[in-house]
Amino acid sequence: MIDLNAKTIENEIQWFTQVLEKRFNIYFEKERDSDTVLDCEPPNLKENKSIYASIVKDNDLGFYDRIAIIITLIPIMRPQVLDAFFVKNSLYDRAFSEFGGVKGSTFNGFIPTGETLAFILAGTSIEERIKVIQMFEPDHPFSKLGILKLEEVKDGEPMLSGPLILTDEFVDLFTIGTARKPSFSSNFPAKLVTTKLDWDDLIIDQFIEDEIKDIITWIHNSDQILNQWKVGRKIKPGFRSLFYGPPGTGKTFTASLMGKSTGLDVYKIDLSMIVSKYVGETEKNLARVFDMAENKNWILFFDEADALFGKRSNTQSSQERYANQEVAYLLQRTEDFPGVVILASNLKGNMDEAFTRRFQSVIYFPIPKPGQRERIWRNTFDGDLVLDPQIDFKSIAQQYEIAGGGIINVLKYCTIKASERKSKDVFLHDIMEGIKRELIKEGKIV
Repeated sequence: MIDLNAKTIENEIQWFTQVLEKRFNIYFEKERDSDTVLDCEPPNLKENKSIYASIVKDNDLGFYDRIAIIITLIPIMRPQVLDAFFVKNSLYDRAFSEFGGVKGSTFNGFIPTGETLAFILAGTSIEERIKVIQMFEPDHPFSKLGILKLEEVKDGEPMLSGPLILTDEFVDLFTIGTARKPSFSSNFPAKLVTTKLDWDDLIIDQFIEDEIKDIITWIHNSDQILNQWKVGRKIKPGFRSLFYGPPGTGKTFTASLMGKSTGLDVYKIDLSMIVSKYVGETEKNLARVFDMAENKNWILFFDEADALFGKRSNTQSSQERYANQEVAYLLQRTEDFPGVVILASNLKGNMDEAFTRRFQSVIYFPIPKPGQRERIWRNTFDGDLVLDPQIDFKSIAQQYEIAGGGIINVLKYCTIKASERKSKDVFLHDIMEGIKRELIKEGKIV
C-alpha cells in the first residue's frame, strides 16, 4: 500500500507542477496554448487502488479538490515544488500578495494558504475565486470528512489568508495507508483509555447496567434511528450522559468497557490542559478537541467535569461573564457533537442544570454494597497470589466501605509488599495496611 500510495502521490505532484506552470504562464502573459489550467488533464484514477484514489472516487472529488489536497501534501512530500512562489514583485520589491503563503517557525519552505489555492485555480477570475471559497463550506467533503481545513485567522483578516492544512489523519491515510491514533499533546489534550478487563469484572447495580445498555444500543442503531426511520429532524445526533458518584466507583472503567464492546475509541480529556485563566483560551482548547473528534466515531470522556461544566454564576463581574460565556460555548459544542459525550463528576449538584437538562441519561454510581464489595475483593485478588487463610473478604467488605478503585490500590500495595519479600504471599496485615492508607486518603478516621 505504501508503494501504491507513493506512486499515486508522485503522479499527482507531477500533474500539479504542470498546472502551476500553466498558471504562472497565464498570469505573467508568457507563451501558452490556452488561458485555463483546466486543460491540464489529471491522472486517471479509475483502476487505482490507493487510499487517495478511493477517497477521490468515493466522494466524487474533482479537479479543484485534487489540487487542494495535493498542495497540502507537497510541503510534506516535496516542499521545493512551491519555491516558485518565493519570487518577488520587482515593481514593489516585495512578495506577490496574490500568491498568499506563510513561513513556519521551523519550516523554511513555502506553506500554502487559501490565497495560494485561489491563485492557482482562479487566477484573477472573481467567479472562480468564489468557487474556491465554497470548497470550505461545512457541507463539502473536506469539512464533512475532516480532510483539510483553513486555519483560523485573526479578526478582520481575509479568510483565505489562513494556512491550508491537511489533517494528520489523512496525511497518514494518503501515505502509510492507515490512520494512527492521535498522541497526547497541547494541541490534543486527551488520552486513549483502554482496558484488559471485561463486563464480568464490573460489579454494578442492575439499573446502572440497563442504562449503560441503552447507550450501547444507541451507538449500534443511531444511523437506523436517525436516517432509515427518518426522525433525524426531531432528534439530534449524538448521545450525552452524566456519570456521577464517589471516586473509584467505576465511571471511567464503564466508559472503557463501552468503547471496548462497541469498537469505539474512548478519549479521556485532560481538563488541566483545557481550562485556562486567559479569556477565550478555554473555548479554543476545547474546540481543538471537538474539531478533531468531529468526524471520528469516538467517545469523549470528561472526568471531574464540574471543573469545566460547573454551575454558572449570576454575578455581572467581567470575570464571571467570561466564565459564563465559556460554559455556554461548551454547552453548544457538547450538544452539537454527533458522537457520544460522557461527563463524569463526583457530585451531581456541582453540574450546571443547563447541561443536565440536555443529557439523555444521568447515571449514579454509588459505593458498592457489602455483597458487591465482597465480589470486587475476590475478583481483584484472583491472580496467582497466595492469600493468607486469615483473610476473610466477606468480613472486610462488611466492615470497610471502599469502592473498586480503592480496592485496586490495596492490591497494588499488597503486591509491592509481596515482591519485597520475594514471594507471592499476601498477608492479612498487608491488606489492612492498604485499607488504612485508602481511608486516610479519603480523610476518614482510622
